[in-house]
Amino acid sequence: MKRLPLLVALFFFVAIPAAPARAESRGEPGSQAQPVQLRSVQADFLQEKHLKILTLPIVSTGSFTFQAPQSLRWEYRTPIRSILLMHDGKVRKFMEREGVLAEDKGMRLDAMQVVLAEISNWLDGRFTDNAMFTVSFPEKQTILLTPKEQGLAALISSIELKLGDQAGLLDKVIIFEGPGSCTSLAFSNRIINQEIPTAVFTEK
Repeated sequence: MKRLPLLVALFFFVAIPAAPARAESRGEPGSQAQPVQLRSVQADFLQEKHLKILTLPIVSTGSFTFQAPQSLRWEYRTPIRSILLMHDGKVRKFMEREGVLAEDKGMRLDAMQVVLAEISNWLDGRFTDNAMFTVSFPEKQTILLTPKEQGLAALISSIELKLGDQAGLLDKVIIFEGPGSCTSLAFSNRIINQEIPTAVFTEK
């Protein structure tokens, strides 16, 4: 029922230190505040999956933890618990079955997984240095990513990143996956640059 994240996302997803400054250097709108040098981010998220065939979206809640350069824990708490761990080049996924978290070794690529894989780039403000997406700035506080390759475009039509008022923070991610289908992620309770034990990214 629920697809596990990839992109990265993320997000995921939520601090983009260099983006506003780089946007202004190209004449695009950006925040006047000084960006934050990001070492780690922790946040809660609310995910809504919209499908043409459904009257109401599928709502999921959870949290994520990111630590530079590429460690990520993405955890869904409701409606079904699952955890994605990315650390030291390894990716592991756990799904809850009959009240027990079990490792899922048969992961398939989906839109959210693509997003989560990209999170480390976004958090470091690397948008234009991207072989996968073309980057544009349709309006102030918005970054639009469009897939370059047809294979990726079959999964994702585009991704919108909504920047927060505070430099270095991302408020929302919207992943457009095709006609009548999109996934939105809204972030809250963010904690930046706190020391995080390695076990958070290696143990379920």
